[in-house]
Amino acid sequence: MIYLWLIPVVAVLSLALTAALRRYALARSIIDVPNARSSHSIPTPRGGGVAIVVAFLVSLPLLGLTNLAPWTELIAVGGAGGLVAVIGFMDDHGHIAARWRLLGHFSAGAWGLFWLGGLPPVSVLGWVVDLGWIGHVLGVIYLVWMLNLYNFMDGIDGIASIEALCACLGACLLYWLGGFSGLFWVPLILAMAVVGFLYWNFPPARIFMGDAGSGFLGIALGAISLQAAWVSSALLWGWLILLGVFVVDATFTLLRRLIRGDRVYEAHRSHAYQFASRKAGKHLPVTLAVACINMFWLLPIAICVIKLGLDGVYGLVIAYLPLIVLAIMFHAGELEDTSRSSAA
Repeated sequence: MIYLWLIPVVAVLSLALTAALRRYALARSIIDVPNARSSHSIPTPRGGGVAIVVAFLVSLPLLGLTNLAPWTELIAVGGAGGLVAVIGFMDDHGHIAARWRLLGHFSAGAWGLFWLGGLPPVSVLGWVVDLGWIGHVLGVIYLVWMLNLYNFMDGIDGIASIEALCACLGACLLYWLGGFSGLFWVPLILAMAVVGFLYWNFPPARIFMGDAGSGFLGIALGAISLQAAWVSSALLWGWLILLGVFVVDATFTLLRRLIRGDRVYEAHRSHAYQFASRKAGKHLPVTLAVACINMFWLLPIAICVIKLGLDGVYGLVIAYLPLIVLAIMFHAGELEDTSRSSAA
């Protein structure tokens, strides 16, 4: 295809922008200084995820003008993601109260869902379920949860980048296998934007993603998955399976903290991946383990849903059960024993 040149261009643009943002963060002292709630031990510049945002957003008009992706999807993903990125950028440079961040997040979710046409009917165990306006409300909540869980899970070097890269490239494979190859440009370009940043973020990270990048990735992936659901319900189940590591760890941890009465928006180190990184003594083994789970467990199950006709609900249960076991094994949501743990 004549537009294949866009793939390396986006990656190189993201790579160069991340380098520039690193210099900017160092010059402006936008640094994450380790504290008792940190998973790192070396002061590190943050905010590099803006490179992902810019590299991806500047490519969207070209995708629309060349009919490689529908304008409704581009406006949904670009508008919602852009708003979340602005909120995250402002929070990275100062502090925005949680209630105002949440208002902005719901506004972004509503924008994205409006342009996508709402929550589509979904096939559940052979039944087509159309929830109407209740479904649209749930769709907004889904997008808001996706962006927030991505913020929660961006806690060790490279993990958020690896998750996005595996999910996007895995989805492209599902689109191709399922005969929906016309959908693959948006996740493919997002993956390339992540690749450029990952060069700087791979353990040991030389810059962190920051809220602007993690929140953007969360809502962008959520919106792309809902757009795919309008084409085929199986694709939505495929996306949920591919994102299983983040969905299970974040949701399981949140529920445990809610039951215990914790203030869920306070910083903490009680996700399963954080316990695992402290046990390993470094971030790299955990980040690579996430990549392996995505490639060798979740992706094959998603392929079974798309290619072999496995019901999406059954696929999701099969995919998530071992992840729940891992969350329990690695104490997701439990209080950290500070007498035995130290900052990674």
